[in-house]
Amino acid sequence: MMNPLHSFRLIAFAEGTSFLILLFVAMPMKYLMGMPLAVRIVGSIHGVLFLLYVARLAKLRTMYQWDKRFCLQAFLASVLPFGPFVFDKYLREKKAAMSRSQD
Repeated sequence: MMNPLHSFRLIAFAEGTSFLILLFVAMPMKYLMGMPLAVRIVGSIHGVLFLLYVARLAKLRTMYQWDKRFCLQAFLASVLPFGPFVFDKYLREKKAAMSRSQD
């Protein structure tokens, strides 16, 4: 079974990637090439991943008693381009700290 924090990092990576594809591939396809279906498809995928990200964040907040500030930062990272990739540094630090406390 996968570590909950590791699975959250994977979801964050997928959500961040889908956001970038939406912004830098699908949106130009819609507005420059007249292909609105690209935004509909990529936007739907991104929407599901965003909801999964927020749901997993809420679960981890309860599971690990994360403070409100950290969770707010995690949420803000999800709505900024490249945010999840920058925030991953803090998730790796959390994971390392949790590993040390279990030893």
